[in-house]
Amino acid sequence: MPEGDTVLQTARRLHTALADQVLTRSDLRVPRLATADLTGRTVLDVTPRGKHLLTRVEGGLTLHSHLRMDGSWKIYAPGERWTGGPGHQIRAILGNATHTAVGYRLPVLDLLRTTDEAKVVGHLGPDLLGPDWDPEAALTNVLRDPARPLGEALLDQRNLAGIGNVYKSELCFLLHVTPWLPVGALPADTAARLPELAKRLLEANRDRPARITTGSDRPGQRLYVYGRAPRPCLRCRTPIRAADQGDGSRDRPTYWCPACQHGPAPRPSATRPSATRPKPTR
Repeated sequence: MPEGDTVLQTARRLHTALADQVLTRSDLRVPRLATADLTGRTVLDVTPRGKHLLTRVEGGLTLHSHLRMDGSWKIYAPGERWTGGPGHQIRAILGNATHTAVGYRLPVLDLLRTTDEAKVVGHLGPDLLGPDWDPEAALTNVLRDPARPLGEALLDQRNLAGIGNVYKSELCFLLHVTPWLPVGALPADTAARLPELAKRLLEANRDRPARITTGSDRPGQRLYVYGRAPRPCLRCRTPIRAADQGDGSRDRPTYWCPACQHGPAPRPSATRPSATRPKPTR
């Protein structure tokens, strides 16, 4: 699942494959960009901003993409078979003499002037993995609406950029509070730890192929709660639970330990079946 750390890794791969190279192939497969052609332009750099990717090309243009839940960019050598998905899922192709970058299932793809990048990323809060990281501003943003559930505040990229469903769940576990706790009810010492802990989690995984928050690389033990319902908590052995969290327009999978984490639980209708019905054993 693309979050700030994996988006950074994607940007690095794209930059290595495309930067300082002249594009010999350009195919943007969304209706509004069907006539756009970047062939002959040099790619200047590929920069991540939160969960956004900014591919800057010669002539003052930026190709903006966002992976959301299941989008991806794949890099291929000449003659290598493309394996990122069926052809109808391809949204963008950028190629040079040595590499071809293929964007699959990209829900957001825009071509804009580089000077207008603020129109697509200017709303973002401090980037956990960016040069603009400001822990005090991030915490102020998160605490701005005291009644808002912590999990929703963490996912709001206007507060701080880079956290998704995985880090939301893991961060709440490490803070010993449920994702449904209103941010105004966070103990002062817990709130003070939040920015540094979030930064540390993403920094620790910026170079890892597999995300780890527990310190263990053993299968099934890399994460404390995310994706682990109804298996036992790694700390207390209570079954991990899962539920949807959101404003109703876009619910997100959320995992928590009802024993280790304190605070409100979700409404019963939001609880996912796997949280209450253990998988059959053989």
